[in-house]
Amino acid sequence: MLILVLLISIACKNDAKETVTDRSQTGEIKSEMKKKEVVYQVFTRLFGNTNTTNKPWGTLEENGVGKFNDFTDKALSEIKDLGVTHIWYTGVPHHDVITDYTKYGISNDDPDIVKGRAGSPYAVKDYYNVNPDLAENVENRLQEFEALIKRTHKAGLKVLIDIVPNHVARNYQSLTNPEGTTDFGAEDDTTVTYDVNNNFYYNPGEAFKVPEWKNGYQPLGGDNHPMADSKFDEVPAKWTGNGSRASQPDMYDWYETVKVNYGINPEGQKDFDELPDGFDNEDYKKHFEFWKDKTVPSSWVKFRDIALYWTAKGVDGFRFDMAEMVPVEFWSYMNSHIKMKNPDAFLLAEVYQPHLYRDYIKKGKMDYLYDKVQLYDTLKHVMQGHGKTDHIPPILEELRDIEHHMLHFLENHDEQRIASPDFAGNALKGKPAMVVSATSTTSPTMVYFGQEFGEPGAEDLGFGDPTRTSIFDYGSVPSMVRWVNNKNFDGGQSTKEELQLRDFYKRLLNFTINSSALMGAYQDIHLYNQQNTEWYNDKVLSFVRWSDNEQLIIVSNFNADNTYGFELQLPEDLVNKLKLQDGEYTVKDQLYNVYSSTLNVETGKAQVRIDIKPLESFILKIESN
Repeated sequence: MLILVLLISIACKNDAKETVTDRSQTGEIKSEMKKKEVVYQVFTRLFGNTNTTNKPWGTLEENGVGKFNDFTDKALSEIKDLGVTHIWYTGVPHHDVITDYTKYGISNDDPDIVKGRAGSPYAVKDYYNVNPDLAENVENRLQEFEALIKRTHKAGLKVLIDIVPNHVARNYQSLTNPEGTTDFGAEDDTTVTYDVNNNFYYNPGEAFKVPEWKNGYQPLGGDNHPMADSKFDEVPAKWTGNGSRASQPDMYDWYETVKVNYGINPEGQKDFDELPDGFDNEDYKKHFEFWKDKTVPSSWVKFRDIALYWTAKGVDGFRFDMAEMVPVEFWSYMNSHIKMKNPDAFLLAEVYQPHLYRDYIKKGKMDYLYDKVQLYDTLKHVMQGHGKTDHIPPILEELRDIEHHMLHFLENHDEQRIASPDFAGNALKGKPAMVVSATSTTSPTMVYFGQEFGEPGAEDLGFGDPTRTSIFDYGSVPSMVRWVNNKNFDGGQSTKEELQLRDFYKRLLNFTINSSALMGAYQDIHLYNQQNTEWYNDKVLSFVRWSDNEQLIIVSNFNADNTYGFELQLPEDLVNKLKLQDGEYTVKDQLYNVYSSTLNVETGKAQVRIDIKPLESFILKIESN
């Protein structure tokens, strides 16, 4: 059972060069020879782990761990063939872990300030090296990641990693600082709460206290550990990553991290230059020039150096965690420096307040932001059966001027798995949403590893909660284990249902990255059909995408139980835009080659008969008239 997607592709009558349109910054159509991008987010330490023990709070030795070397040429080729252009290796920078690596000169991390046994990837301990868990040879861990970058590029994929600018691990300590760089906090004046060039905020005269554990929680699930003593030596206490100023943060605060100071004093005043009025529409080169003669806070320089360090190693872009918690002027400085080194760098950020979107895109020079609060949340409600598709077109219209910059997704490491009972309870319910997510705008699409198999994230591995694949614990992902198939990466142990779902994702994603229409114009026809078409309803969604060489009508049925039949109508103004002549167009399915219908155009009006089953899918191509 599939979603209905109608592809109408009208052959050009001449051999003119294909024009692809993009409405990025201003909402105006401009020609570009560019196609959609697809990001595959993979939690690096879970991808290749085939150990199925999955003991709650299990150690690395008990539950196993994936390695950089698990991303073989074969594995990367299969990911590329899924329809992927970029791979986001999540959890690469060296973050706190409980596994003992002292024989390699790495200090142990205290369970009282580490979430889980494998640690949070967003509590980075050393930005100039990588997670030792991920290496076959810990001493050569950085070289192993550099080799992975090269293999990834060889496969035709671009590499993204995380940078977490708002906070660092409480015990940040780099062992491999390049010459001329120092650790965060190394030059801080800890006798004052704030100084513009301090990297952290302090509570002078007060010692940090471990949170008071609640609801039966104990670090490591209560397992004995010599450092799990409800103590951590930090004097004076630093402010916590989520902004808590208490010397003893709450256990629900980001207690494992410390807030980075970007030159904003405790009263909220900025001790740095701000961008001039009207500068938001200037390009990254002008932003770079603006900052060249400015004195900026120490933390700005440190994160710039980190980004350029990884850029020089071949990393093609970054996902910036909680970017809205860092001033937009810093992003102008940071991103313009990155773009000067790599104009094609892919810069993706978390910003969850819609009123800030345009500032972080235009002033902060972000390429892409998560479209969570509006599109994702609305699609989730529809998938769960209590939302209406009527709410989707207004979102797309509201974001029209920045639609290219709003990356779409249905899963990531923070969100519940579609197949989990607390989300949709059935991976197939994600199919209509996936079509809408991947085809409604020119923005990139993101898929989380295992999503293509309907992974439910059911395992209780310790700190992390079921319904989400844990990012804090050692373990494996059952659907991935079956597909990895003892490192053959061929789905040899996958179920029939898993392979069928992956086939759907593969067909859809490959279509999107090869379609010119999906980088072109958009028009909603949902509301028009709601008003004018019998049997059309708020569990169906339809819109049209087109370029000079390709026209697409996209229709999705979100209802898992009901079949609908109706004459889908195209309004007269749209028929004119598409330059459809009177007559009949034979349309045939391109995704599964099992469906055909007829588009009738008469006196400026058009309609096509749709018989759409629960979650059914077609891509139809017009072949003649």
